[in-house]
Amino acid sequence: MNPALDYKVQSSVRPDSNWTTILEIGAKEVFQIMLHTELTKLPNVEELNASGDVTAMVGMAGALCGVMSIRCTSHTAEKITGRMLGSVGAVDPKDVPDAISEICNMVAGNFKAKITQLAEHCMLSVPAVIRGDDYEMVTVPAGDQVIVGMAYEGAPIWFCLAVHT
Repeated sequence: MNPALDYKVQSSVRPDSNWTTILEIGAKEVFQIMLHTELTKLPNVEELNASGDVTAMVGMAGALCGVMSIRCTSHTAEKITGRMLGSVGAVDPKDVPDAISEICNMVAGNFKAKITQLAEHCMLSVPAVIRGDDYEMVTVPAGDQVIVGMAYEGAPIWFCLAVHT
């Protein structure tokens, strides 16, 4: 085992029925604090597929092994970037990966801080961003997923925690 994780892993934490609500609340708090805006719940989220051409991911290791991701369109990611940076005009596309990955990192951190068994027993990786529309995100099949579909200024944004069991 990795010595950096030895003190973090006391026992493995499994998702429970409250995690969807915790992820939704965590995402809303990050958007309120960082972007001064409200996320709203997407109607009929069960009928919609997570889609978009920008995905930010943060790995989680320790008491929980998984990946937190945010997926949205590049237009939505640019609006988030502009809001985060306080821009009034167009944003530099080079700024988008940093901004969207930082939002993902904050959502992951906020989420794990709300679960006592994870707060001090789970580490986050450096975020990564995928751009483009010709990809499919496939997670480990033997795991649980917590998916929350929200709307940012009317556009869908997906928050997903894929847990390896």
